[in-house]
Amino acid sequence: AEDRIHLCFGLGKALEDRNEPEQSWTYYERGNALKRAQSRYRPEKIEANTERQIAVCTPEFFSARAGWGDPRPDPIFIIGLPRSGSTLLEQILASHSEVEGTQELADIQRIAQDLMGRDPDEAPYPAALAGMTAEDFRRLGAKYLADTRVYRTGKPFFIDKMPNNFRHVGLIHLMLPNARIIDARREPMACCFSNFKQLFANRQEFTYGVEDISRYY
Repeated sequence: AEDRIHLCFGLGKALEDRNEPEQSWTYYERGNALKRAQSRYRPEKIEANTERQIAVCTPEFFSARAGWGDPRPDPIFIIGLPRSGSTLLEQILASHSEVEGTQELADIQRIAQDLMGRDPDEAPYPAALAGMTAEDFRRLGAKYLADTRVYRTGKPFFIDKMPNNFRHVGLIHLMLPNARIIDARREPMACCFSNFKQLFANRQEFTYGVEDISRYY
């Protein structure tokens, strides 16, 4: 099955390069269907979690917690969908003498998982944020900065380019209120199609079906 998946995506790319879009689409669709059959992805989990975050993370919620977290402004988070131009943004910013380019860091996702001890999508994750104290968020912000120190060489600012961190933007803002957060966006059809024809090494389970990508977007 794994060989068939790689072959389908390879044929899709080759036929696209030969300007044969209909045949190309046939193989992209077939490869994605094979990959989706291996996946346990459930879009309703993501949607329910997002709805809970919208309900909890209101302007009033953040206003009541102004000044919480670690005040250091070091991180620049680049978030959004994969294939949205986040790597280009990182390269532009990292060309500045005071900005460190790192890599796609998993630290925020680990913190979110540690908060719940399981998959944040399965747990009342936003509700957990509401029950935390100013000291809790200061400690998490300090831990994040300490854990990411290994990726830095001494420049004042560094980039954390993990597109999927948009799902944790409330947590980021509470932990690190002075961090910059850049939302990378690309024309919707171009971005979604680019995800559909990309065979990712891991994660990004929402990309293996047109309906899944549409719902995720």
